Amino acid sequence: MSTAPLTLNLVQGSVAIRFSLEAAQELQSYLNELLQKLKLTASKSPSGSSRPTPQQPMEYRYTGDVFLEVFCNPNIWPSPFAAQVLITARDDRIKVNAEAELTRIIEDVNQYIEQLGS
Repeated sequence: MSTAPLTLNLVQGSVAIRFSLEAAQELQSYLNELLQKLKLTASKSPSGSSRPTPQQPMEYRYTGDVFLEVFCNPNIWPSPFAAQVLITARDDRIKVNAEAELTRIIEDVNQYIEQLGS
């Protein structure tokens, strides 16, 4: 199993972790599902008469060389383009908690998959 560092660009700075192609594809699937939930939440009628059904918070977890968690509550963001996720990356020596823009994380993961896939 080939691994290469996946760089996730955060609101301030970035974090690079060893990640496999298979794990990146699972993360991509999670991010696509999150994007769909955010679109459902954002689809409020202009009159405000129909409220969207509240969505459950979503969480992705990966355990490999490092532990990676991506968390988002889709109910608090007005659109997928405004959404941020909470990123936790840790191993036995360091732990990083930070926010990241959802759209940027999606770009990072897609670029990583394209890089490894070719």
